[in-house]
Amino acid sequence: MHTLWRDGLPCAALADSAVSEKYRIPMVQGGGASDQIFSRGFKYVFGTLAPASNYFGSTIAMLKQLKPMPAQVALLYADDAFDVSVAKGTRPLLEQAGLKIALDERYSSNASDFNTLLSQIKAKQVDAVLVAGHETEILNFLRQAKSLDVSPKLYSFTVGVPSEDFRKALGADAEYAFGMTAWLPSEDLKDDWFGDAAQFAKAWGARYRYEPDYHAASGAADVEAIVKAIEKAGTLDPKAVRDALAASDFQSLYGHIAFAGNGQIDLDQTVIQVQGGKPVAVFDGRTFLRDAKYPMPDWSQR
Repeated sequence: MHTLWRDGLPCAALADSAVSEKYRIPMVQGGGASDQIFSRGFKYVFGTLAPASNYFGSTIAMLKQLKPMPAQVALLYADDAFDVSVAKGTRPLLEQAGLKIALDERYSSNASDFNTLLSQIKAKQVDAVLVAGHETEILNFLRQAKSLDVSPKLYSFTVGVPSEDFRKALGADAEYAFGMTAWLPSEDLKDDWFGDAAQFAKAWGARYRYEPDYHAASGAADVEAIVKAIEKAGTLDPKAVRDALAASDFQSLYGHIAFAGNGQIDLDQTVIQVQGGKPVAVFDGRTFLRDAKYPMPDWSQR
């Protein structure tokens, strides 16, 4: 049994899962959310990240309730398995919501030049920009958006906003950015190891000197799932542990752990926004938890 999390490379989880399945060794990972990982009928692969195809689900539900509702949306995504899965799932969600896709573009992973895409966003008068990519790409995207003064009403990103390093790298320029997370360090999330998610976050910060995001919490849940499965199975036999994992049903500091038939859990994403230098919960997929700062001001007026 092994746990893989926060490797930052969905393709690694994709490849590793094939090895686990081939040798029938249970794998629990919190670093890969691509639908490709869980669409192959594997029985030994489990994951604690929500499906990539629904990452923007809560964000799109929020867009419908914003005033004024965005008239034109741009969807940008990197050309790796995870981000392609995000885009594939986002298109029908936007269409069902009655939101027009004015720009739908794939870019190369690790891209550093977004000037062409930003010029198209400006020319098409896009209101909301959804970007599925990696943190370094999104940092470059925002810095160039500022230099070109490309100022739609909203930017939302699959990664970055929950990360302290991301916000430190951008400073005040991170303000107003939207993102999403499946986890926040709430006292309501209890577990047997840390007491609750708030205590976990405090212990993590004291040990590692930075704030944990959902990757840390999902990683802890991965380990806890394996431990509980071994205890329930009463053996290290891979098949017995695999069966116990499949039957998992417990509350963790990350949330409710119960794997679907494909081995994945599906926790609702909470929309977050950088306000006052901190990520705050804005929308839970149904209702606003606090006011969103929208529309964001032009870069030139900040």
